Amino acid sequence: MKIIIKTKNLELTDDLQSFIEKKIFSLKKFINILKYPDEGKTLAEIFVEVEKETKHHKKGNIFLVKSRIYLPGREIISQARGEDLFKAIVSAKDELKMEIEKYKFKKIDKNRRQQRKNKI
Repeated sequence: MKIIIKTKNLELTDDLQSFIEKKIFSLKKFINILKYPDEGKTLAEIFVEVEKETKHHKKGNIFLVKSRIYLPGREIISQARGEDLFKAIVSAKDELKMEIEKYKFKKIDKNRRQQRKNKI
């Protein structure tokens, strides 16, 4: 699994990078079934963009976190805004988790429907 982090209007510190990688890497267990047959490598590529919307903003939702996962046949996108950068990262991760679970369920359910159809 490959994680690419991009920042806008703020500096990517080591603490911020390790926090993002730790939170996003926890999604690997949900994507684990989607692998190359021979190599055992995960197909997922995750792009995370963290930005401070404006430099002069004093109140309101200041931070924006956009994350995008490319899976076979699908692109999953999540977006979160918040006053706290770390809470915005966590909420973007939770949204990605829900979307990945939906994707996996549809993929598994499609196979089951096909098997039921062939059984009759």
